[in-house]
Amino acid sequence: MAKVIYILGNDISTDIIYPGRYMATVLPTETPQYAFADIPDLNKLLKEKSSSENFAIVAGDNFGCGSSREQAASCLKGHNLIVIAKNFARIFLQNAINLGLNVITCPEIEVNVNDEIEIKDTQILNLTTGKSFPIIPFPKTRQAIIDAGGLIPYTRKRMLEERRK
Repeated sequence: MAKVIYILGNDISTDIIYPGRYMATVLPTETPQYAFADIPDLNKLLKEKSSSENFAIVAGDNFGCGSSREQAASCLKGHNLIVIAKNFARIFLQNAINLGLNVITCPEIEVNVNDEIEIKDTQILNLTTGKSFPIIPFPKTRQAIIDAGGLIPYTRKRMLEERRK
């Protein structure tokens, strides 16, 4: 179960997610503080949220468009967010998968701030309204990379499995 804390529109660029003026900061432990720095209320929400709860942000079409900066995905990963969008920009999506950011494509999503949602294999259930929305699933390998926490942990796991054989 997760709580929706913010709803964004279409075409949220990587510069909105992680402003270019912070590009000198690249450490995954430092980048989260600058997530959505130009949307002060969202930045404050992210900084104040409890790490013991699951939170989601929801966006429209083309989330993560613009430059290919990896920090846009890593700063969100640092907040342990679920990012639900109608669709994602191609490079951002691959960066997010490689870093193990929990991203979900749900073209029909309808939620409001503070709605409680439950994410299942094939759908998102809005527990507040009772409506459900189909998810576009990732291919098995892409989902396995996300579930492992990113490409490096996934590769490490696969190599250990191979050694055991």
